[in-house]
Amino acid sequence: MTDQTSGEDRGAPPGTGDGARTGDRTGTGDRTGTGDGTGTDDGTEPDARYTFANERTFLAWSRTSLALVVGGLAIAQLLPPFPGVPWGRHVIGTPLILLGCVISVTSYAEWKASQRALRHGKPLPRSRVPQILAIAIAAIGLVAAALALVSAVRSP
Repeated sequence: MTDQTSGEDRGAPPGTGDGARTGDRTGTGDRTGTGDGTGTDDGTEPDARYTFANERTFLAWSRTSLALVVGGLAIAQLLPPFPGVPWGRHVIGTPLILLGCVISVTSYAEWKASQRALRHGKPLPRSRVPQILAIAIAAIGLVAAALALVSAVRSP
């Protein structure tokens, strides 16, 4: 049964009615605060499922950034030097390390913006991380291919 004044389903658990997405949990003991470490009290507490999904997305990007840093270090330190291009592995590894750093910082900023949007019942902002990652990895791949070709031409 739906309460005509609040739009929430009386038979459902609190926070699962129409207002769950926007954080409108009338009569359920709303907590305030962003939960993003900024210490500001704005908006209302969103449905925990959306907060957890936002955190899982942030953690996935964090794992990706860590993998990029570790992969870049492995290439720079463990990959045998390209014949005729001894600096080649650093040209590939260093941008991967830097990309991992950029993804780490950007993913935190996007987590914070998404959490704020959830608290205010606004649409989630579009993520820039996939585009940054796709363009950067394509560019690094092209550089790696060019280095492999140069190395093959220069080697005896």
